[in-house]
Amino acid sequence: MFGRLAPPELNVLVLRDTDVVAHGIRQALAEATPEERPGLERAAALVEQAAAEPDAALLARWVHERLAAAGHEGPVDSVRAVKTLREAAPGLSLRQAVKLTKDAAAHRP
Repeated sequence: MFGRLAPPELNVLVLRDTDVVAHGIRQALAEATPEERPGLERAAALVEQAAAEPDAALLARWVHERLAAAGHEGPVDSVRAVKTLREAAPGLSLRQAVKLTKDAAAHRP
C-alpha cells in the first residue's frame, strides 16, 4: 500500500503594509499643524485597527469580495461558491478553495 502524503499547505499569502502606512502617518503627525492633528490622529487609529485584524479575517474578506464580484449570492461554503471562487482566482486548487470558503463562512464581513 502506498503511504499517504501530507496535505499541501494553503498557498495564499496575506500582505500587509500597515507598518509603512503607520510610519508615514506618525511622521506627518510629528510635523502637523494643530488643525491637521485630529484627522491624522483618527487616521493613525484606523491604521492600528487594520493592523490588529487577524489574517483569517482578511482572507475571509477577500473570499467574500471575490464571490460578490462574481455575483454569487448563496452560502459562502457551498459547492457553487467553491466553483465560483476557483473561476475568480484560477490559481486556487480545489482543496484551497474549499478551505477558504469554509473559513470565510465562519467570518462574516
